[in-house]
Amino acid sequence: MSSAVTIDVRPMLATGKEPFAAIMQAAESLPAQHTLRLIAPFRLVPLLAVMEKRGFTWEERQLGGEDWQVDFSRAAGALAAGSSLDAADWPVPVRLLDVTGLEPPEPMTRILAALEAVAPGEVVFALLDRQPLFLLPLLQARGHRWVGNHAADGSGYRLLVRRGNR
Repeated sequence: MSSAVTIDVRPMLATGKEPFAAIMQAAESLPAQHTLRLIAPFRLVPLLAVMEKRGFTWEERQLGGEDWQVDFSRAAGALAAGSSLDAADWPVPVRLLDVTGLEPPEPMTRILAALEAVAPGEVVFALLDRQPLFLLPLLQARGHRWVGNHAADGSGYRLLVRRGNR
């Protein structure tokens, strides 16, 4: 049975605060097999598409009056937003890294070093404790392509990176 992390956005909205950043932060740090439960004073239609693109499924229900509850869960094996969709055609990884249990920024440092040690077009696989939010835009900026997802069993985050030509 999964546990729920609940965010009631009604007080934020009542004071004029935008809850989107808090929702995205909670979604990115949501532990495996947990549910993100949002309570809102209206149906969260625009957010549903955003969360679907980030690999979440949802169930919603009206609580009464104008209030709604939406429970978001990670779709099993869903790819993270920004993943390269052609990874099935990539070569087999030439380097395998297990950087679980390391404190930031050590996982990022080791992955970047491994990429420097392989030839352009080669692939590095890494197993991490969590999604490397600061690493992913850096990979893209350096011309690398990546695909990642949370392991369905909650054992961590899996990342394939194909070295770019730079």
